[in-house]
Amino acid sequence: MNIKFRLAVMNFLEFAVWGAYLTCMSNYLGKAGMGAEVPWFYAIQGIVSIFMPTLMGIVADKYMQPQRVLGLCHLLAGAFMLSCWWMGMNNPTPDKAMFITLYTLSVAFYMPTIALANTTAFSILTRNGMDTVKDFPPIRVLGTVGFIATMWFVNCAVWDGGSFLFTLGENAHKFQYTHMQFFVSGLLSFVLFAYCFTLPACPLVKKEGKTSLIESFGLNAFKLFKTKKMALFFIFSALLGMCLQVTNGYAGPFITSFKGSTDPAVASSFAANNATLLTSISQMSEALCILMIPFCLKKFGIKGVMLMSMFAWVFRFGFFGVGNPAMPGVIFFILSCIVYGVAFDFFNVSGGIFVDQECEPSIKASAQGLFMMMTNGVGATIGTLAAGAIINHFCSWQGDYLLGEWQTCWFIFAGFALVVGICFALVFHPEKSKK
Repeated sequence: MNIKFRLAVMNFLEFAVWGAYLTCMSNYLGKAGMGAEVPWFYAIQGIVSIFMPTLMGIVADKYMQPQRVLGLCHLLAGAFMLSCWWMGMNNPTPDKAMFITLYTLSVAFYMPTIALANTTAFSILTRNGMDTVKDFPPIRVLGTVGFIATMWFVNCAVWDGGSFLFTLGENAHKFQYTHMQFFVSGLLSFVLFAYCFTLPACPLVKKEGKTSLIESFGLNAFKLFKTKKMALFFIFSALLGMCLQVTNGYAGPFITSFKGSTDPAVASSFAANNATLLTSISQMSEALCILMIPFCLKKFGIKGVMLMSMFAWVFRFGFFGVGNPAMPGVIFFILSCIVYGVAFDFFNVSGGIFVDQECEPSIKASAQGLFMMMTNGVGATIGTLAAGAIINHFCSWQGDYLLGEWQTCWFIFAGFALVVGICFALVFHPEKSKK
């Protein structure tokens, strides 16, 4: 079977696992009595990303082939995610401490798989004589397709009274509002666990001569901070990473909150009742933008591409601030989703390619883990907690809806992205990329 097709299937499943709950989990948590803890559920992904991707990267660099580490991580992530589903199925308001513990263990083993999937793909492509800059983006785009597929599935799927159906209408038993989203995620993790062990081998790179203690533990990836270019790249990666989980955590509750509007046209609008489906436009935009990355990296370089991402975040937040689910306000929601492709991909995917090109083979997995740590770890944790504090100050859960001064929140987030973009333009001056 074609190597690129097999890697595309791996990426499809990798992000399908995440798409099942990432953008709609907040709606379930609010109904399950854990609305106040929403910032922590997204911050947990960042906290575990501070150390787990790096640790798993060390294992994949030094002790076990990355595709096997990837599979084993999904086995454990899936088992703990299914445990969350089981708790939700047996209690509409599950024990908070136990639920959070199981969720934490699941994401602790899932988050490293994003970097491990990149490492596996880069290794297999390189071993087969392919160009990662040219051949990886079309493979990665299937990951976005997988994310969209499960978003659509949980948006429309209903399990009610022992019957299963699909609907676009209002229904409180849609997976996007219930514990069933965790079942979908856990099941797909098990599928990917099995699939990983069918992938081609990614032999470890053995270093000749003596190995220092630092190298033995894979910590030599941190030597990248000695280079000004890479140090600034990782610092701004963390700052931009502060934006990553804001809309994943709050776009769904924000759009769904309009169902509590006193205006019948707004409350009954398609967008308000299908928040997960609407926000999937963001991932459709991702799919298109990934394919633009090789051209943009060649034309504008890593600085230009990251600047596009930073200013796209300004518009991502700003359009949410001025829109609403009814016409014509819903057009701004759609525009916000369209610019998300540039905001996310031009940073995450291009950054992964940049790190791969700048690192020596023996630390590639560790370096990808370091990039993941700075973005989805340090940056996302600080950003999610800060965003949660802002939203909890201006908004509050009233029944099933998170209501309040949403516009103020979105404009604060847009202002932060604008400041980061201006600072990056002024201080980051990389050398020309190696061909």
